[in-house]
Amino acid sequence: MPVYEYYCPANDRHVEVVHSMKETIHSWGELCRLANLDAGDVPQDSPVERLLFAVGVSTPQGDSALKNLGFTKLVKRDTGVYENVTRGDKEARYMNAGDNSTLPNLKGKIGD
Repeated sequence: MPVYEYYCPANDRHVEVVHSMKETIHSWGELCRLANLDAGDVPQDSPVERLLFAVGVSTPQGDSALKNLGFTKLVKRDTGVYENVTRGDKEARYMNAGDNSTLPNLKGKIGD
C-alpha cells in the first residue's frame, strides 16, 4: 500500500499514513484514527490536504560525483588490469593484479 502525506492547516502538522488508494481522508479526526494519533484540541472535522510529492528515482552517479562522495570506481580494462576512474592525486591510474602499490588508497577515503 502507498504512503501518503497529509497537511492540517488548523494545527500546521504534516502526517504520513499508509492506506489503500481507494480510501480518501478528509478530516483531522479521520487522519488521527488512521495514524493512531491523539487529535488534541484540534476539532475533529478540521479539513486536511493530501500533499503530492515527486517519486524518488535513483539515477546513476557520474564518476566525479562518486569521487566527491568518497567512492572508488574501478573499470576493467584488461585481464587483471582495472582503471581507477575516481582516483585521487596520489593514487595510481591503473590497478594491476598482484601489485599492491597500485591499490586504491581506501584509508584516505574512509573516515569516522
